[in-house]
Amino acid sequence: MEADLKPTYNQFASDNYAGICPEAWGAMQEANSGFVPSYGDDLWTERACEHLRQVFETECQVFFVFNGTAANSLALASLCRSYHSVICHELAHAETDECGAPEFFSNGTKLLHVNGPDGKFDLAEVERIITRRSDIHYPRPKVLSLTQATEVGTVYTPDEIGAASELAKRHGLRVQMDGARFANAVVALNVAPAELTWRAGVDVLCLGGAKNGMAVGEAVVFFDRELAHEFDYRCKQAGQLASKMRFISAPWIGMLEGGAWLNNARHANGCAALLEQHLAAIDGIRIMYPRQANSVFVEMPEAVAAALRQAGWHFYSFIGSGGARFMCSWQTTERDVLQLSEAVRTASSAAGRAPGGTV
Repeated sequence: MEADLKPTYNQFASDNYAGICPEAWGAMQEANSGFVPSYGDDLWTERACEHLRQVFETECQVFFVFNGTAANSLALASLCRSYHSVICHELAHAETDECGAPEFFSNGTKLLHVNGPDGKFDLAEVERIITRRSDIHYPRPKVLSLTQATEVGTVYTPDEIGAASELAKRHGLRVQMDGARFANAVVALNVAPAELTWRAGVDVLCLGGAKNGMAVGEAVVFFDRELAHEFDYRCKQAGQLASKMRFISAPWIGMLEGGAWLNNARHANGCAALLEQHLAAIDGIRIMYPRQANSVFVEMPEAVAAALRQAGWHFYSFIGSGGARFMCSWQTTERDVLQLSEAVRTASSAAGRAPGGTV
């Protein structure tokens, strides 16, 4: 029976576990020819930036950094001074998983977190935090930071982003979006990227590449170009200015030209939808949040989780508010999903048969 639990192919801990997709890999290979100017002064980087301007239908300013921590932290730091504060959801990556990097790179800007259902803001709570105090002893709110898709796999609609941005702008705040899984939100909502960003009031987007099939590289996209003043110096000082920049920027060309960035996200979302369908039919398993992007959060008996881990399955249980997160990627297959579903079903059945066991 235990052999049925053992994974043969994919793990579901994170979309970071997946490899480099063919389009990104091929673009890196194509860029690996001859001598090319360094530090971003090359045609690959210029083309990648132009592709992103076409995707977002506006003359935005684009910078490439190595990872999401740098993208979020440097973007927030560029919008704040040390005595300012950033308002984010209590489950936001900036609050829970950046090891204090936003505070470090901003020389002390404070994160103020608010709650809200399904990983999204309660705007009444946001306004309460903004207006709670205005005296000099309190860190002045300066930025509202949204996560798209959220840390629990839900997505903000254009109307929800617009309402959050309107509230922020009314109180003089800028709006930053952590878009590590932005592509998954775009395909989930079937709307143009512009509708989820600058047209809805977003000033800066940190656009994820690694979770979407690239090796490294996130794009920091300033829709308000004045806010990008001297951001290149921040990147250099933080060790985020790549000397061989073409190997970070070229994969964006490969991902964007043929639509792979959206195809990868669509595939990952579809695998998550299939996984949700199978897990929801298992006794003792409860879906915790609406499945809208490429993750499925479930509540399961500890005996089931322990059996899966003992058999070699990897998944996180510290993300969100308890439970287990199963994350799908561009590389996940239907076979992977069915194998995991059967492993959960087998473990749940065994737990129910154990002395004193319930499901």
